[in-house]
Amino acid sequence: MAAIRLDGKVVSSAVAESIERRVAALPFAPKLVFVRVGEDPASAFYVRSKERMARRVGVVSETHVLDEATTQVELERLVRDLNSDDEVDGILVQLPLPGAIDAQTVLDLIDPDKDVDGLHPVNVGRLWTGRPALAPATPRGLIALLDHYEVPIEGRHAVIVGRSNLVGRPAAALFQHRNATVTMAHSRTRELGAVVRQGDIVVAAAGRARMITRDMVKPGAAVLDVGMTREERGIVGDVAKDVEEVAGYLTPMPGGTGLMTVAMVIDTTVEAARRRRGGG
Repeated sequence: MAAIRLDGKVVSSAVAESIERRVAALPFAPKLVFVRVGEDPASAFYVRSKERMARRVGVVSETHVLDEATTQVELERLVRDLNSDDEVDGILVQLPLPGAIDAQTVLDLIDPDKDVDGLHPVNVGRLWTGRPALAPATPRGLIALLDHYEVPIEGRHAVIVGRSNLVGRPAAALFQHRNATVTMAHSRTRELGAVVRQGDIVVAAAGRARMITRDMVKPGAAVLDVGMTREERGIVGDVAKDVEEVAGYLTPMPGGTGLMTVAMVIDTTVEAARRRRGGG
């Protein structure tokens, strides 16, 4: 039996409808500002997707597109200006940044209460200690997908392949908060296949095309594919196609976790606005 499709289009649309209702109930329109440096096509695509979602739900968005030659000082000055602007509820500096810029320094400069990517050390600390935090959008989207399709999390074994600050590590925290048993694995994990086969839930987020194969997946497991690799024939994920023959649930690629990331960035912006300005 083929795996049940965890459809990011369906769930992100439901999330958007929920956001729209929440925004309509606020006495103000939340504002999200994107900062993009250079003309990287993928970065431009991702920002446009988030801008469209913001418009759909009534969130005001603004994008600053800076020249590739922008200096560290100039970028930091812009971030400080956005931090001090009371009308700005969320700041998202689109990664990657040009090599001449120290990205972590820039991210650390963002006001933690406006950090909708959830990458500031304050938000990382809040997340891991179970306090209210602005958490990264992709891991939040994974949880939302599972909840929508009523896939149990509590008491299940979640194996997360990948240890990035944007996906793997915050996903581990979020699954632990939902009472899952979590194993973090990566490309250097010994006997990776045996480790992954323990997972009732598998998050593939290592950025290596088709690294999770059919023989690595427990029959009936829920498999969430976060990886994206561009090839001549299109975009492929970290999960091989034959996994659909054994998995119980599987995100499509494309059309799965990426759409959820976009929706959850906007959702986080509304939450940040509510915390900063009130309004219910």
